[in-house]
Amino acid sequence: MIKLIVLDVDGTLTDGKLYIDNLGNEMKAFNVKDGLAISQSIKYGVNVAIITGKTSKIVEKRCAELGIKEIRQGIKNKVLELKEIIDKYSLTFDEVAYMGDDLLDLKVMKLCRLSGAPKDSVEEVLNIADFISTKNGGDGAVREFIEMILKSQGIWDKVLSNFESTAQ
Repeated sequence: MIKLIVLDVDGTLTDGKLYIDNLGNEMKAFNVKDGLAISQSIKYGVNVAIITGKTSKIVEKRCAELGIKEIRQGIKNKVLELKEIIDKYSLTFDEVAYMGDDLLDLKVMKLCRLSGAPKDSVEEVLNIADFISTKNGGDGAVREFIEMILKSQGIWDKVLSNFESTAQ
């Protein structure tokens, strides 16, 4: 059973483009459908963590909006960082799913029970991914990955019934 979903940011939760204006302000675009899946995952007991190579206040803000508590930024060795997180929560790699898109994600993807990739990931990542989204990074790939996990664990029906119910 997957108890923790770990996500990369640039190229996975975003389209991988870095938008920087003349004043040096950085911008990123996040998909609201990814966000809904993340928040519902957390609500129903499957935790979500972020491990990303870049550092950005935008990521902190988005994670706060979604309820993500484990945010690790500026990370070059994602394996060591994930080991710290799973030790903190007394988990094993067999209880972790990871989605990434580039070479920095390869080692950690190989260790986790389930690995996912957006369809526009680099070839090396696509070659080892257990799940390849029909969507590009930033276009709902994370939503597909999380939805697949929650469906396989019988949680997605609970999510749906919460939104379909007329009695709120």
